[in-house]
Amino acid sequence: METPVSTASIDLTAGWNGEATSLPSLPAPRTIEETGIRATLLEEIAIKIVARERDLSARALGDALGLGPSVTDELVQRLRKAVLVEVTGHTASGHRLAPTTAGRAQAAALLATNQYAGPVPVPLASYVESVRTQAIANGRVRPQAVREAFGTLVLDDEVVRQVGIGIASGAPLMLFGPSGTGKTSVAERIPLVFGGGVFVPHAIEVGGEIVAVFDPGVHRPVGAPPPQHDRRWVYCERPFVVAGGELTMATLDLEYNATSGYYAAPPQLKANAGVFVIDDFGRQRMRPEELLNRWIVPLDRGVDYLTLHGGAKFAVPFSVLVVFATNLDPSTGLAADAGTTITDTVFLRRIPNKVKVGYASREQFHEIFRRACAAAGLGYDPGLVDRLVGLLGHLNQPLRPSIPRDIVRHVKWEARYEGSKAELNAATIARACRAYFALSPEVLGDTQLTPNAG
Repeated sequence: METPVSTASIDLTAGWNGEATSLPSLPAPRTIEETGIRATLLEEIAIKIVARERDLSARALGDALGLGPSVTDELVQRLRKAVLVEVTGHTASGHRLAPTTAGRAQAAALLATNQYAGPVPVPLASYVESVRTQAIANGRVRPQAVREAFGTLVLDDEVVRQVGIGIASGAPLMLFGPSGTGKTSVAERIPLVFGGGVFVPHAIEVGGEIVAVFDPGVHRPVGAPPPQHDRRWVYCERPFVVAGGELTMATLDLEYNATSGYYAAPPQLKANAGVFVIDDFGRQRMRPEELLNRWIVPLDRGVDYLTLHGGAKFAVPFSVLVVFATNLDPSTGLAADAGTTITDTVFLRRIPNKVKVGYASREQFHEIFRRACAAAGLGYDPGLVDRLVGLLGHLNQPLRPSIPRDIVRHVKWEARYEGSKAELNAATIARACRAYFALSPEVLGDTQLTPNAG
């Protein structure tokens, strides 16, 4: 039987810039029935763990399953009654357990079809309720929180304001502009607006199948869980998932591993209650129209449909803030850099919030360079940066916000290679520019950026 998530909540004052964020309490189950998972599936996972470890305490088994002592004891009694495990001793951590001959045989048979041997999954219904409770749309986005989140970037106030409005809408947001203008950096800071955290399950169970959700490459655990917390859930920062050119239609559905016998969640499911960035939109292996057509229903209704390998479909929440970062010009459907047609402009109207992240002004370029120097421990010379700005103009290079960081980084690399102290001067900047813009010494010599150089 599936047990719905408790309606009680925990108030976390860390979220929403001082406003309380409501999260499901997720109390630890006290019985097998309260896990919401059929007992036979729990037994199968448990015997695989016992057989793998060969000898472990009941407490260690409970830790591996994400279950408390009372549920673990109930489960051990069932395994002992079935003569699948035996007690080999007693310690402060409880019974010592080992698989019987029958237990090892059953574990081997189970592992041949399904190798999942981790925390017990949570029921799909519990997962659905948890996402609804923790949805970004449940809170209010305050201008001050937005300004603080983007305070480390050098942006026009109007850009920050437009991004804030887009975040508050909960609707898809497009950050567009030429390459090197910081679109991805803007997207990376969006989760900071929300604060707080969310509970993510290790796995969910759907019709007897297991879908692994928690991904250590995506989900970052924070803090200690509340007392009596259901350890099948991990308290994490709000998810931030980035998918680039590798994104295909197949990666937007469940990934079934025929060897392991269970599924991996697609990126949008891992991003639930957080932010999902489609980076370099328009450069994916699929056509942009295919991607948006795949998401018409999820974006409109907040529900996605995933398919098990047998063909059965099931619904899951689609509770993500989708951000498209692209060099596409939405007014023309052309790439800002290459001038090639990417998509139909009618299709782009499905994305209601579009914010241009453009080149830096001269003043902004100076400030970005100053911050890059400070972060690298280098001295900042306004006159030298002025001469660099002049050089970029001569080369018909726009003031991309990425240039200061890349130039400073190259200066550091050169010093590390030569075993010398990094120093920002006319010669080191000239050499960095030669490498960065593929220039020859004849075009840009070491002394060309010195004062009064001809």
